Amino acid sequence: MAGRDLRALFSTNDRSVQAAEAFTNRSSQWETVAAALTEHLQHVGAPGFDPEDLEAPRNHVLVFHGVGGIGKTTLSRTLEAALADAGRRPSQWGAPGWPADRILPVRIDLARSAGTDFEQIVLTIRAALTRIGRPLPAFDLALRRYWEANHPGEPLEEYLRRAGLGSRFGQALPQQMQSALADVAQALMLPGTIGSVVGQVTGALIGALRERRQTVRALAGCARLADLLEAEPDLDTLAFYSHLLAWELARLPDGKKAVPVVLLDTFEDIGDRTRRDLERLIQRTVWLLPNAFWVITGRSRLQWADPALQGQLDYTGPAAWPGLAHTAVPAARTPTGVGTARQVLIGDFSPEDCDDYLARRLTRDGQPLIGENIRQVITARSHGLPLYLDLSVARFLELRRSGHTLQPGDFDHDFPALVSRTLSDLTPDERHVLRSVSLLDAFDVPLATRAAGLAHEGPAQRLTERPFVHDNPFGLWPFHLHGLIRSAVRNAEDTTDDRWTDADWQQAARRAFTTLGEQHQGAPGPDRLLLIACLRQGLRLARDHRLDLDWLTPAAWTYVSDSVWEPLAPPDTETEAGLGTAADALVELLSALARRQHEHRSRTAARLTTVIDSRLLPDDLQHMALYYRAKAHRDIGHSADSRRGYQQVVDGGGRLAPAARRGLAQAARLAGDFPTTYAAAQTLGWEGRHQRVLGDVWWVQGEPARAAAAYQAGRLEAEQHAKAGEAAHNQALRALAIAFYDPHQADDEIDLAEQLLAHLDLRATTINAAIAALIRDAGNPTLNDRVRALRTELDVAGLTSMAPTLELAAAFHQAVLEDHDGLSATISRLRELTQDGDYAYYIDIAHFMAGLPLPAEHTAPHWLDGEQVTRARWREIVTARRDLLRTRR
Repeated sequence: MAGRDLRALFSTNDRSVQAAEAFTNRSSQWETVAAALTEHLQHVGAPGFDPEDLEAPRNHVLVFHGVGGIGKTTLSRTLEAALADAGRRPSQWGAPGWPADRILPVRIDLARSAGTDFEQIVLTIRAALTRIGRPLPAFDLALRRYWEANHPGEPLEEYLRRAGLGSRFGQALPQQMQSALADVAQALMLPGTIGSVVGQVTGALIGALRERRQTVRALAGCARLADLLEAEPDLDTLAFYSHLLAWELARLPDGKKAVPVVLLDTFEDIGDRTRRDLERLIQRTVWLLPNAFWVITGRSRLQWADPALQGQLDYTGPAAWPGLAHTAVPAARTPTGVGTARQVLIGDFSPEDCDDYLARRLTRDGQPLIGENIRQVITARSHGLPLYLDLSVARFLELRRSGHTLQPGDFDHDFPALVSRTLSDLTPDERHVLRSVSLLDAFDVPLATRAAGLAHEGPAQRLTERPFVHDNPFGLWPFHLHGLIRSAVRNAEDTTDDRWTDADWQQAARRAFTTLGEQHQGAPGPDRLLLIACLRQGLRLARDHRLDLDWLTPAAWTYVSDSVWEPLAPPDTETEAGLGTAADALVELLSALARRQHEHRSRTAARLTTVIDSRLLPDDLQHMALYYRAKAHRDIGHSADSRRGYQQVVDGGGRLAPAARRGLAQAARLAGDFPTTYAAAQTLGWEGRHQRVLGDVWWVQGEPARAAAAYQAGRLEAEQHAKAGEAAHNQALRALAIAFYDPHQADDEIDLAEQLLAHLDLRATTINAAIAALIRDAGNPTLNDRVRALRTELDVAGLTSMAPTLELAAAFHQAVLEDHDGLSATISRLRELTQDGDYAYYIDIAHFMAGLPLPAEHTAPHWLDGEQVTRARWREIVTARRDLLRTRR
């Protein structure tokens, strides 16, 4: 469906521009309406349906709720048009299964700007029913009595004209009401002059009903008619008259039967949640008119099923409104319809819908006026909110009118109108909480309350019920703001009377930051999920608001100690402006450490150098940057730089000094000085990962079984200290060692390593497990393709230091197969990779495996048990694998 968009049409002198109101998608909402209305028609058409049953649960209300600007009013208007005229139904919507003449849609706008009161609601519904073409005597008589009592001397025709109901529905209502009055007077055989006076007629009718006269037997079927006519005809009683309307609709003859579909739009504007006067009258009308179908659209869920509202509204609780309760389930799971969810959150447009909407909104010669590159920016910024799309269209026309050359960057924009729309129906405390939680990625009610500095949780709890607050029940903090609303509240110009100053925002950020720290430090035990969540939010707050590091420092140490490396910082942390505060530096430090699993290690070293050179961090965090830069230098083969970095950390004597001493011991191992490494391992202890260092020494001596035992001890120590990353690292190395001498057991060890790595982001350790699988499969002719794939992966990751180990695995495979040409090529590659002296002993091991003599000019490493013993061990490992392969053939 598309009509003329007059606002856009009058925004340009270019008559070639076509401005259309594009209606996009919402097919699922139409399907929901069609299914619920079909169910309702079956219910009211069943023989057992009784409109006078005041106790039966009601399931004739369907609620669409969503954030302001999501398209609820557009949906309501489109539903009215589609129900009234099949020709106006959007092409995406399927045809319904009911006769069109049975449905009488009527839409009522409850927006404050429309000035709709309860009288007008009742009169609008009755005016719409004039299309049935006959009076509804019980209701019409009561309504006429009400009108003359409350509007003496004011003709109903004049009121209908002023309210626009005359032009909308015609002037049949006064005639039908007068006809009903005359029919009743005639049945009572009242004189003509008396029969025209409603008071006289109702008095006589009440008497006749009480006396059960045959002359009024048609109306006597309505058991409560006399009581309603006797009641004081005030606004409260007017709401009860809908019972008479329900009774009249139920007794219409088959040829006249119709079901009203009443669409109440902008329900949030009927009043505040403290008094609910108008809402009480509307709810009573809905309850007492069960044969009508009601479609209510508003920003919030309808609370009628909440037992806490007992006393404020007439009919409350889940027993009364099963479909409106939070416990109601989707229709697909309740084929009988009982308890079917009748509250539907209207979701955001998909990116495809946004683009389609923008492409059809403004056109010239049938082609989109808004270019694709601009549409992409608007779509991305909109988060699927239709109001943002409309505001962007207006901005497009405004910039185009000024002669500005339109660029995609012109639409990376926040609109103040979004702020005012969002805040308009919130209490002052709720607005205060909203601004506070806009600083947070996610929150719960206690966190929101503390961030807002409030002493009571009520405003935060009420805010979570708003449609722009999304709920993830599985999240640590279950609530988060709609992305666009959060951006607008934080960044758009705020013109409201209670807008915050910069100092207000700073105080709120400090409160939120402090509360996050208290939650992290108050955890009863290690909680990795809470740590990561607090760090992610705390780092952003500290960076954006230039806060002191405070609790972030110990949290950062806890983060790195596990070697798990979950992503922490958002992509926008790497700014061209450089580092200006300690928080900037810490964000960059932790981001570099996490990203090193996905970046070339030279990039990691460069980022850490920037942090170190900024000198913004306290000494202990400065040593963290130095230590991990030394590791990165080791990985890319810069051994001298790596040793210098480790030595700086050792000299500093901080908490990473034991790890740095391990790094120096490993540097000695890489240089082939195994006795020095072995001696150092005896002094490292758990903090220096002594078992892992011992394992690294043992397997290159040709003693993989002793190495496997050391790695197992290291894994057990790591598990005792709850260090998942270290446990996985030891297990992957244990699998590598065992793969040399027991391929069958290696299967289980590799499986365990992969299990430990399943939820970790450790690229080097994952590659170690892959190398272990190569060694396990040595002798398989298809192994070469896997070796080439791993070479590529190491090159992309910048893990140069692991390449010699991969080549040694290839050499083992070639020695087992006695592939002399392949082994010669591998040894050549090892020479290229070990030119700086690190891992040069792998050349020796490759020769030992194949039983080849060493080159005369070769410099021998310092083996623990001498060259001959080590040569014999490696030769035996190769021979054992050949024997195993022969027995399998």
